[in-house]
Amino acid sequence: MKRILIAGGRLLDPANDLDMTGDLCIADEKIVAIGKAPEGFNADVKIDAADKLVIPGVIDLNARLREPGLEHKGTIVSETIASASGGITTVICPPDTSPVIDTPADAELIRRRAKQSAHARVLSVGALTMGLSGEQLTEMSSLQVSGCIAVSNARKPMRDNLVYRRAMEYATTWDLPIFVVPNDHRLANSGCAHEGRVANRLGLPGIPASAETVAVATTLELAQQTGARIHFQTLSSARSIAMIRDAQQQGVRVTADVAAHQLHLTEMDIDGFDGNCHVLPPLRTLQDRDSLRQAVADGTINAICSSHEPHEPDAKLAPFPATEPGISAIESLLPLTLRLVDEKVISLTRAIELLTSGPAAIAGLPYSRLRTGCEADICILDPEASWEFRASQLASSGHNTPFDGWFFKGRVTHTFFAGRLTFSLEETA
Repeated sequence: MKRILIAGGRLLDPANDLDMTGDLCIADEKIVAIGKAPEGFNADVKIDAADKLVIPGVIDLNARLREPGLEHKGTIVSETIASASGGITTVICPPDTSPVIDTPADAELIRRRAKQSAHARVLSVGALTMGLSGEQLTEMSSLQVSGCIAVSNARKPMRDNLVYRRAMEYATTWDLPIFVVPNDHRLANSGCAHEGRVANRLGLPGIPASAETVAVATTLELAQQTGARIHFQTLSSARSIAMIRDAQQQGVRVTADVAAHQLHLTEMDIDGFDGNCHVLPPLRTLQDRDSLRQAVADGTINAICSSHEPHEPDAKLAPFPATEPGISAIESLLPLTLRLVDEKVISLTRAIELLTSGPAAIAGLPYSRLRTGCEADICILDPEASWEFRASQLASSGHNTPFDGWFFKGRVTHTFFAGRLTFSLEETA
């Protein structure tokens, strides 16, 4: 392993109340010094980080890497290369792969394939029920031992609330968080857009906000009864935020995240039937978006994720309702979050917290810390660099993004995962 000196950068880590200009030294995959290189430290590689920002590697709580099962859309190799270019060093994938991650062997398969790629750390969320059927509970303790950081039924419904309650009780036995994508499937009724004026005008089948809020209310009631640790994923509605905020104030063990695109786009962006704006949950109203922004600022929302779903080109070429939902979003996560800083929605420190220590706390991870002895997961970015986001230049196998042609401020120049350089902007230029 090379000894690396990152010299003269602004070191920023909200988890450790660190904000200073200085050096950071890496040796044997670990951070060995912060502020000033120790005596006798002879670097094999020196990176001049003057006028640059040095932060912990980003943790993405929700990214579908498509492998195993949908390798024509992406692979662990391709999508972790993309994550490295976006400053991401830890990726957490949901259990709805093929096969479903419902046994330790399935989790081990993903772990081994990720280790071979070595571009980012890939962790799994185990299935809450066998085959995500919503009926028979998985052996959650075995999944936890195999490395799964949480359990979830992804976007699949539970059979009934009694099974849901039993699942919470079982997970609570092992203090295992449950990741919940709140959606009442009967109310959603196979819709593809927010139920409102825009969908009505365009003649698109709608998904009402109540499809999310009913599921949130049910989950909160059961969580309060069972004491389960609940993490809501990819929230989209103002009413959901209000209920979660109240539950947090009452001491319910609940956290939440939001996909970065939900903080910038609204239902108006589906006008023109752009299939790249077909996402689940759907883009909702401007009021909903502003409520999500407020929740990010006040701490109700604890993390921002990508909700990465790469697709092959044909998946987005059908009429809007027939397109496959999702955005290739892993490379736009950090730029979209930094844009919130430029728009004065949140501070830079809060933005970094939402991408590093926030998700680390939710998943119970010891990573993404600028602290001596910690794993050297590091992102270096030029905070003043202005650049154009181009779909054709994405490292991901999926180029399905509504942000093609957007201009951003702040660009990743280097990414280190466990002390290894996994991305350099100079090498890709």
